[in-house]
Amino acid sequence: MFKKILIANRGEIACRVIKTARKMGIATVAVYSDADRDARHVELADEAVHIGASPSRESYLRADRIIEACRQTGAEAVHPGYGFLSENEAFAREVEEAGIVFIGPKHHSIAAMGDKIASKKLAKDAAVNTIPGWNDAIETAERAVEIARDVGYPVMIKASAGGGGKGLRVAFDDKEAFEGFTSCRNEARNSFGDDRVFIEKFVEEPRHIEIQVLGDSQGHVIYLNERECSIQRRHQKVIEEAPSPFISDATRRAMGEQAVALAQAVNYQSAGTVEFVVGKDQSFYFLEMNTRLQVEHPVTECITGLDLVELMIRVAAGEPLPLTQAEVKREGWAIECRINAEDPFRNFLPSTGRLVKFQPPRETMFAADTEHLHGVRVDTGVYDGGEIPMFYDSMIAKLIVHGRDRAHAIARMREALDAFVIRGVGSNIPFQAALLAHPKFVAGDFNTGFIAEHYGQGFRAEDVVHEDPDFLVALAAFMHRRYRARASGISGQLEGHGVKVGERFVVVTLGAGGENAHTPVSVTDFKGKTGSSAVQVNGKTYQIDSTATLGDPRVEGIAMVLSPLGARLHELMPYKAPPDLSKFLMSPMPGLLVEVAVQPGQQVQAGEKLAVIEAMKMENVLFAARDGVVGAISAARGDSLAVDQVILEFV
Repeated sequence: MFKKILIANRGEIACRVIKTARKMGIATVAVYSDADRDARHVELADEAVHIGASPSRESYLRADRIIEACRQTGAEAVHPGYGFLSENEAFAREVEEAGIVFIGPKHHSIAAMGDKIASKKLAKDAAVNTIPGWNDAIETAERAVEIARDVGYPVMIKASAGGGGKGLRVAFDDKEAFEGFTSCRNEARNSFGDDRVFIEKFVEEPRHIEIQVLGDSQGHVIYLNERECSIQRRHQKVIEEAPSPFISDATRRAMGEQAVALAQAVNYQSAGTVEFVVGKDQSFYFLEMNTRLQVEHPVTECITGLDLVELMIRVAAGEPLPLTQAEVKREGWAIECRINAEDPFRNFLPSTGRLVKFQPPRETMFAADTEHLHGVRVDTGVYDGGEIPMFYDSMIAKLIVHGRDRAHAIARMREALDAFVIRGVGSNIPFQAALLAHPKFVAGDFNTGFIAEHYGQGFRAEDVVHEDPDFLVALAAFMHRRYRARASGISGQLEGHGVKVGERFVVVTLGAGGENAHTPVSVTDFKGKTGSSAVQVNGKTYQIDSTATLGDPRVEGIAMVLSPLGARLHELMPYKAPPDLSKFLMSPMPGLLVEVAVQPGQQVQAGEKLAVIEAMKMENVLFAARDGVVGAISAARGDSLAVDQVILEFV
């Protein structure tokens, strides 16, 4: 077994690998960029080596510097995690040639399966079901449009080296095919250094279900059941679960056997994932193989009781698989929510900055520990007070739960999401909570179009479902009265003008139609106990008893609470219209301005491209909202933009 390994990655997955290595008694080496000098994975590792500037192409994508770090520290093996160089065949080969073990598949397997065009041809040869499409690299946008017409809209335009939703577009007409091809090539070139793009038929109303496989150097390959990954937004997974609530045992076995056949065809040695698109009749087609550990691997660990990172390390060290296919378990139900730094109320724009508060729910399961299952696990690479940089992906943490069955797992996840506190940057926790409460999700009735169908116009605060909204009103009034009670006890108040606690309040909330709703509330003490009140609202009475400290983020005020007089005066306040900013194009997120597509004096039409911003490894195109003439341009290519910074204005 290895004495020391280097983790060629950052963030959550680097921390995850370090935990398993520590359990196995293996020393670890972290690598870091300028932006990650104070990152959690650097602190957790036994050693750390600086490998370059903040942009990934100058640090985490520099194979030469990572191999040199192995030589400096004496690391015998490299675990690549996911993303960055994890599926780069040249990197795996260079590591092997340097006499270092690559903790992943052999470079020839990555070459065969990591290339989506080659893998589709190989899958056909291995009698694996494949989707119709054009599997050769396409040279021009015009040719892409011709092929898309031949295949038949809608089509999926995919970068051959793509992954994680990058380098992927769905096109429903010629215009979308032309623009999608161009964006895919740009994203693939910037993220993976490979701009080859291909096209395939887009299966409507599909399920995205993937099979986890594991192979060793003795030629044994097994599959570890499936993961349901259909809840996606813009082709990026949001919620994953295992097993799938959709497929039958017969379909599971057929998919698993095809995945194993494909892995055996390339002598696959490590953990890998074969992704399938599954129709509503349970017909399934091969999409691609990810020749690495997946982001969502914890849900498989929960239902099988296996540490996948440990198995990867043992296989890389030449050990045989410790179990047969018949010994693979499927126990309980696991769900993972990806907690991302993005603002769901602003169309999920990236959110970067300092984590003023990072307080996850109490963990009862732990990464690298399969002794403690049926609980809550948090995999993260951040800490309270740390920074979320703009150079990398938006993941803050992965929240994983394991329950007796699906209903139990959903209930446990909703409770865990409610207990998760993040301040300082936006997070998608409210959106995740709404998804978990949606009746169709609860019923298992969804496909990859679920989010587009139900949240196609964006996500609003009122989309967050609560079984008893009156309780939230009562809670707001309860907390307000506790603040008033504390204020009334402050010494030195002017006699006759001190703070009076009161018992009658009005809670002002935003109604579904955008109007303010005024709800009268009565709050009185009961049991003569500090921190306890009886709250009456809309004919209901709630007895609320809390020992929480005032100011704790879980119990801070959630609405405007006024006295009856204050509420009457509030209704008389004139409406202040926001300033007209329509003549400006402003950056909707922090990011790097990579292109300004117009010139001063140029006439533009609605829908025309104005600028491109790169943030968290994604290319975001800004379009004109209406016809106009470009005036002054205030920002230049290469500028780092803040939220709402002006890029240009119209005359």
